[in-house]
Amino acid sequence: MKQTVTAIFDIGKTNKKFFLFDEDFQEVYREYVQFDEIEDEDGHPTEDLSALRNWLKTVFDRILKTEKYNIKAINFSSYGASLVHLDENREVIFPMYNYTKSIPQEIIDSFYEKYGPEADFHQQTGSSSSGMLNAGMQLYWLKNTKPEVFKKIRYSLHLPQYLSFVFTGIPLSEYTSIGCHTALWDFQERDYHDWVYAEKLDQILPPIVSTETSVNMNYNGKRIKIGVGIHDSSAALLPYVRSLSKPFILISTGTWSISLNPFTDRLLTQQDVKDDCINYMRINGKPVKSARLFLGNEYSIQVKKLAKHYGVEADYHKTVKFDPEIHYEIHKDFEPLFHWESIDVPNMPHKTTLRYTTFEHAYHHLMVELVLLQVASIKSAKGSMAIEKLFVDGGFSDNEVYIQLLSHHFRAMELRTTDSSLGSALGAAICISDTQLNSKFLKKNYSMKKHIPFIAK
Repeated sequence: MKQTVTAIFDIGKTNKKFFLFDEDFQEVYREYVQFDEIEDEDGHPTEDLSALRNWLKTVFDRILKTEKYNIKAINFSSYGASLVHLDENREVIFPMYNYTKSIPQEIIDSFYEKYGPEADFHQQTGSSSSGMLNAGMQLYWLKNTKPEVFKKIRYSLHLPQYLSFVFTGIPLSEYTSIGCHTALWDFQERDYHDWVYAEKLDQILPPIVSTETSVNMNYNGKRIKIGVGIHDSSAALLPYVRSLSKPFILISTGTWSISLNPFTDRLLTQQDVKDDCINYMRINGKPVKSARLFLGNEYSIQVKKLAKHYGVEADYHKTVKFDPEIHYEIHKDFEPLFHWESIDVPNMPHKTTLRYTTFEHAYHHLMVELVLLQVASIKSAKGSMAIEKLFVDGGFSDNEVYIQLLSHHFRAMELRTTDSSLGSALGAAICISDTQLNSKFLKKNYSMKKHIPFIAK
């Protein structure tokens, strides 16, 4: 008797993952792979789409042939700010440009001269001026710097929808990818922003469908429901939204730490834009007020430096437990010591000063400073709303020092961590299922842990 499962491809920038979930959303199979990046025409690293596409097909075809599983549905989650461009033959043209690539300042200036002022524009589009992280700006850049090749584009697909296209051949768009800081969407008008129509980009953006849309297809002789894909942060949020009724904030941690507030009912204010708040979108098109912090990236940079300075193993930081005595010593004479390399903070030191004799003390001080940035980010996403629940998932959910410090700063809120290395994949599976979730779902599927703030001196 074959086991009925839902298949999910969860595509990160580093790890490409494949999961099978049973009908209770329990993981029954997984495999990971990593690919070397290739270079675009300027020598900038980017995703090897050909290798990715071949892996998707190879893995899925292999699993379809097994006698163990009966795949009823497949869906896809992946990172945003990435577009795949197809010509009239639906073949890929251009590399999939990396969102870390820079856009010439004159292109950005010309955009805001035509469609600014900048603060008003980003208030309307729920985005910030982030270069290639704004997928819309990628299209504007392409149109103005590579016009001859740009004319050959028939469709520009967000990455999650390209993954679906590999299996269906149907080009589509959906809300969560459009709404992830693309600068394409007018959140008040609930439509593409006027600039998209002025530049005629709507002609290459495929029809918009609900994120819960699926295509029933005969694939290699099997009848399978194929989803249209979902942006990974929105996917990670979905199980919480579906199973909880009271307002909460979800901090999705990793390279970026994103504080997500899905209970906002108004547009971003000018102050929100100044505080680097943006909007994501729920699967129904409603905004999710969010604040981003390059936390994981900065953390990686700093712990490497600490390990080298104190002569410990590169992964020694993973063994450090929270010590309230060390925290007390840091707190009583606190001053910032760290100079950030990837986070812009006013009045930070010009260079890092390590005045401690042990790695543990320096590490605690690093975490105190990073958590202060995290606290400010959460408060920006929260605004003036009365929210009592705080959830942390992703890479920092098992960092004891981070969690203890966070619970200390939000003593009046209920803080829980989740074991959700599967978060985005599970959300993608839920998105195309007809299952109703209840409040017990998170506890059962996410190994939820409640954290009590430590008693400070």
